[in-house]
Amino acid sequence: MIKGVHMRVLVIIPAYNEELNIKRVVSNLRDKYPQYDYVVVNDGSADSTSKICHEENFNIIDLPVNLGLAGAFQTGLKYADLKDYDCAIQFDADGQHRPEYIGTLVKGIEEGNDIVIGSRFVTQKKPLSMRMLGSRMIGWAIKVSTGKRVADPTSGMRMYSKKMIHEFASNINYGPEPDTISFLVKQGAAIKEIQVEIDDRTAGDSYLNWTKSMMYMLRMMISILFIQNFRKRSKTN
Repeated sequence: MIKGVHMRVLVIIPAYNEELNIKRVVSNLRDKYPQYDYVVVNDGSADSTSKICHEENFNIIDLPVNLGLAGAFQTGLKYADLKDYDCAIQFDADGQHRPEYIGTLVKGIEEGNDIVIGSRFVTQKKPLSMRMLGSRMIGWAIKVSTGKRVADPTSGMRMYSKKMIHEFASNINYGPEPDTISFLVKQGAAIKEIQVEIDDRTAGDSYLNWTKSMMYMLRMMISILFIQNFRKRSKTN
């Protein structure tokens, strides 16, 4: 990236059964922040998500089956890699992420970081709750494994540099999850957290219930503390 040249930013919006949110979220981004390109990745939704996007003439990729968040986001990163974007951000379709923070995260990439996390807990204290217990434990696992503190490891608002876009797009086992973040930190990737506010979901249901949340936490802990030690970083051109 040449200094002084405006970065091309892609906002990747994975969407699964978000008919109650998708129009509001994308319209707000498109109308108020036209400097950012976006793509909705419809992850095999069974509701009207795709229909709404096509009616509104949104930029959309329709996946024929549900691949899950990792597959949907990697599809978006492959699109970003193909279109030669300078950075790309994961942006929730449920309205929890605020687009006004995108520019701040871009500055973090311009500083030379590989991944910039929109964190709820850089300057704010993490609340004591069952939900945050999992975040604390995953953060502890990353600290033990890498020596680096990540205050909000489960934040889904993450921005990736051009180098990271290509690496994620080229490797099938690179999911947008804390274990991959931990792996990349261990491999020397530069990561920065920036304080943001994340809103509550206003409509629809989250795919994570209490049981799924506990299983997710356990899977991440095992992966970070054990499995990632045997993982090798693939070379990309």
